[in-house]
Amino acid sequence: MAGCACAAIWIGDPTEPGSMLPPCPTKALLGIDCPGCGSLRMLYSLMHGDLLAALRFNAVGVVAVGLLVWAFGAWTYGRFSGRGMRSWQNYRWSAMIALVVVTVWFIIRNLPIAPFASLYV
Repeated sequence: MAGCACAAIWIGDPTEPGSMLPPCPTKALLGIDCPGCGSLRMLYSLMHGDLLAALRFNAVGVVAVGLLVWAFGAWTYGRFSGRGMRSWQNYRWSAMIALVVVTVWFIIRNLPIAPFASLYV
C-alpha cells in the first residue's frame, strides 16, 4: 500500500502547480496550513533525495518519517531475531509528546510574524 502511495506521489509530482493530486482540504477551505500541509511535497522531495526541500515543505513530517522508519526497523529486527525490541512508540509518553509537537507545529506554522511566516507553504 505504501508503495502504491509513493508511486502516485512520484507520478503526480505535487511540487508542480495543477498537479493531479488533491490539495489539502484545510488549506482549500480555511486558508491555513494544517500540521500535514506540504506532506505530499515533502515525500516527493525525500524520494528524490532533496532533504532541504523536504524540510522546507514539512519539517515535522520529515522527523515523523524518520521515527516511522526507526520503528519499522526495530519491528523487523525483532521479527527476524525472534526477540522483541522496544522502540520509541512503546513508551507511555510517546503519544502525548506526539500530540503536543503536532499542536505546536500547527500553531507556529500559521503565525504571520517572522521567522514563523516562512513555515507557511
